[in-house]
Amino acid sequence: MENEVSSNNIFVEELVELIRSGLPDEELIAKLEDYHENDIAGAFEQLTKEERQRLYKILGAERVSEIFTYIEDVEDYIQELDIKNVAKIIGEMDSDDAVDILEEMDESIQEQVKNLLDEETNADINLIQSYDDDEIGSKITTNYICIHNDLTIKQAMQELVKQAGENDNISTIYTVDKDGKFYGAIELKDLIIARNYVELESLISTSYPFLYDHEKVTENIERIKDYAEDSLPVLNSKNEIIGIITAQDIIEVVDDEMGDDYAKLAGLTAEEDLREKTIDSMKKRLPWLIGLLFLGIMVSTVVGGFEKVVAVLPIVICFQSLILDMAGNVGTQSLAVTIRVLMDENLKTKDKVFLAFKEAKVGIVNGLFLGSVAFVLIGLYIKFARHLPYRDAFLISGCVGFALLVAMMISSLVGTLVPMFFHKIKIDPAVASGPLITTVNDLVAVVTYYGLAWILLINVFGMG
Repeated sequence: MENEVSSNNIFVEELVELIRSGLPDEELIAKLEDYHENDIAGAFEQLTKEERQRLYKILGAERVSEIFTYIEDVEDYIQELDIKNVAKIIGEMDSDDAVDILEEMDESIQEQVKNLLDEETNADINLIQSYDDDEIGSKITTNYICIHNDLTIKQAMQELVKQAGENDNISTIYTVDKDGKFYGAIELKDLIIARNYVELESLISTSYPFLYDHEKVTENIERIKDYAEDSLPVLNSKNEIIGIITAQDIIEVVDDEMGDDYAKLAGLTAEEDLREKTIDSMKKRLPWLIGLLFLGIMVSTVVGGFEKVVAVLPIVICFQSLILDMAGNVGTQSLAVTIRVLMDENLKTKDKVFLAFKEAKVGIVNGLFLGSVAFVLIGLYIKFARHLPYRDAFLISGCVGFALLVAMMISSLVGTLVPMFFHKIKIDPAVASGPLITTVNDLVAVVTYYGLAWILLINVFGMG
């Protein structure tokens, strides 16, 4: 990976030098043909506005459109162009890429650009924009090859050549029947090597997997990954193919989903952007923080209820953070495992029960080990650092060790069962995570620890 990154950096530096070398336009265009659009996009950041505007002019709308698809914050560069040139560039893009760029613009500018686009391009853009962001239809591209299933091999090849001039996703060719309904798919390799006397029907996979436009993206990620195809057709309710979803689209979807899940694990309502306004970031963070404030007050109230324990045995407060931290860590580990497992939509009830028992078992075994270690080390610490009798020292460390065992076992179950519950009621389990699980585990750990100290140390053994 390091070699790949450094080589990309080398290409970017080469490009910057090349663009600034003073070569005539024709020579510069010829040399730029040797570089990938992603590297040229990287070079854009290091160029001046004037240098970029020269490139816009000499490269043409088609090449610039390819470069813009690799730029994350393309709005800054769009502003360097007039509306007519923006429309030309967007008109050369795949429909899904065009939608991504249009949605970064102000609505007024977006409308001006769309008014300059041709009817077909506008229709494709409007189709994609008609779907909610979490629907498969919002991720499609209309860049694909589609032919009728009743053609001859020669006719199919002619149609492929004709459509390939506009569409470059040609590794899989989709077919429709006489009514325009999706029929199946043909691998490009099979069509190329087929003899003219072969029936096209024999090349068509009529059981080729497909998706429906209104299906949820998150519910189909695993299914799409399992098929491992370069692209899958997307159908409407009439079984007509309206577009395809490509492997690249899936990678982007998974990346976005991971970003959102990571944000939710951190207690955010959505992923934040580096350039996001302060007020927008506050809106994403405050809902969780307000809820957690009340939960925190509840935990503090519970701790206050055990003030008599602290008054009689002040030393027990020294080990409160140990119990809370370990319970929180265990709960977070179980949460991470559970959310990962719940991504499998085919998970059966018996698998969920098995997971709950497994996590409880892990919590008990780890709790036994760490509780035993805590019993010995804390007992020795209290004896020699606090100079208490052996009996009192090891009674206190025994209470800490036992509380650690119970808290870790319960926290493992909480970290497993809470996201399962949310998943069951159709709420993203990542929402029921991070801070919420930690706060719940704090509550469990506090009650367990001080409850045991009050019952065992004070009432049973009469310490204090």
